[in-house]
Amino acid sequence: MDFSFTEEQNMLRESVRKMLDRVATPAYVRAMDEEARYPYEVYDAIVEMGLISMVFPEQYGGLGGSVIDFAIIAEELGRKSYDLMGAYGTSVFNGLNLLHNGSEAQKRHYLPRLMSGEIRMSISMTEPDAGSDAGAMRTFARREGDEWVINGQKVFSTGAGAKNNIISLYAKTDNSVHYRKGISLFLVDNTLPGIRLRKLDTLGRRSLGTYEVFFDNVRIPADCIVGEPNRGWDYMLSGLQLERLMTTAAYCGAAQDVVDQALAYAKERKQFGKPIGNFQAIAHMLADMQTEVEASRLLMLHAAWLLAQGKDALKVLSMAKLFGSEAYVRAANNGMQIMGGYGYIKEFDMQRHFRDARVTTITAGTSQVQRNLIAKLMGLDPK
Repeated sequence: MDFSFTEEQNMLRESVRKMLDRVATPAYVRAMDEEARYPYEVYDAIVEMGLISMVFPEQYGGLGGSVIDFAIIAEELGRKSYDLMGAYGTSVFNGLNLLHNGSEAQKRHYLPRLMSGEIRMSISMTEPDAGSDAGAMRTFARREGDEWVINGQKVFSTGAGAKNNIISLYAKTDNSVHYRKGISLFLVDNTLPGIRLRKLDTLGRRSLGTYEVFFDNVRIPADCIVGEPNRGWDYMLSGLQLERLMTTAAYCGAAQDVVDQALAYAKERKQFGKPIGNFQAIAHMLADMQTEVEASRLLMLHAAWLLAQGKDALKVLSMAKLFGSEAYVRAANNGMQIMGGYGYIKEFDMQRHFRDARVTTITAGTSQVQRNLIAKLMGLDPK
């Protein structure tokens, strides 16, 4: 495996970082978090720079980039805020899922609008009684003539309330078969009659917005189903690989920012006549933090490389997601310890990382689910 970046990829990283330094200033990111406000200004800059278009084929108006490019962008966005990556990543991986599984008419209709910023995309899978257990999904879509009628409820739908948003909705369409053969994927405009959105007041990741979504006899045209009816489970699995890659890349970027902030503080803060970073206890904490971040990055790049080669990446992606999320949590916890009381003050970003990091071992597949999956891929049968 060759994890060296091309000159173009190094330039991409540098240009994304410069753009974010200009638009996503610390004051801006702090305001988005405190006000629980969607980062429309950064999203517009992402679109203007062509970062949405980067990973789509040229035939649909994209730039023909690779999965590696996607990972680079996600990591850089994560350095500023996990939610900035979320705004970008949810649109991209849902768009890529449509690219791989949608009809030609759907791709021609939605993808150019997505890349131009006219629309954005989110995903709704989880329900109050159906998180890791997709078989407990109750939201149901029934066919009535030239329409589908949707009833049910989703929760923890990140970014669902953003302007001009299309929800990638997974719903049951056949209760008479095993759930893996009875789920379908739909494209649903979040402004349709019968949709009610309730924004949840979360501890962290407050900018992008996490929603409860209610569907009360929501009617959509028949051609809003993606691919074939009852094939949604397969489409869900194919999309989850990209979701886990983007989240893991963002963990790497966010955890690196934690290390950078803690290191800078440890070099400046003096106690007993010398910088606290020169005390072995602090130095070792920072050394462990940086080692874990680098290990997370290598696992993430291994997974990205496999996906770019068209190879099976599920096991490595699961390991990368597991290790990366837990490394971010540990880094943020240690960063708070190193910065002491200052880390607890809202005007410093460490407390935001501490809040944002905590949910990473839960979302996009819990740590327990990842461990079970890895064990099964090793030939075990954990109960």
